[in-house]
Amino acid sequence: MASNETTLDFSIVRDMRKRAGMTLEDVSKLCGITIAGLSKLERNQNMIELDTLYRLARVFGLSATDLLNLAESCSATKKDKDSYSSGPFHFDHIGFKGIDCFTATAKVGAKLSKPEAHGDEFEICWLKSGKLQINLPREKHLLEPGQALKFDAALEHTYEILEDSEITIIHLEKSHRF
Repeated sequence: MASNETTLDFSIVRDMRKRAGMTLEDVSKLCGITIAGLSKLERNQNMIELDTLYRLARVFGLSATDLLNLAESCSATKKDKDSYSSGPFHFDHIGFKGIDCFTATAKVGAKLSKPEAHGDEFEICWLKSGKLQINLPREKHLLEPGQALKFDAALEHTYEILEDSEITIIHLEKSHRF
């Protein structure tokens, strides 16, 4: 197993500080960590305690978990799409931890309802072209190009295609609410 120095990269703190237009002194005053301690942390020369992590994260409007996740995954992750069909819909899919992104195409008259495809997540449907209706238990929403709808994916729902459509669908785990 790799050491913490190679798996946690707190230089992200320097990037966030500079992006926020803050100096080491500004951050120090807000979180109570010495300038020397912050400087060492930004250069990955010391370890961070949980209380320090919490106080530092709050300066940037983050939870301690979010800051730790940033330090764990400073580099980008590249993936290739998966393509598949589900009923009359064709999907391209990319998934990362906590988020799944789909582009879908469907022809007029198509309907799709797949409650088994969802966990405890939000769904965002953004209509790029065409016209569709999303039917929820007690409401129906007509979407036209450029419009989006966010709803709890645990609700029974059906996509009903009223014109040939291109759709972007995002599944966002509720623990990743931003």
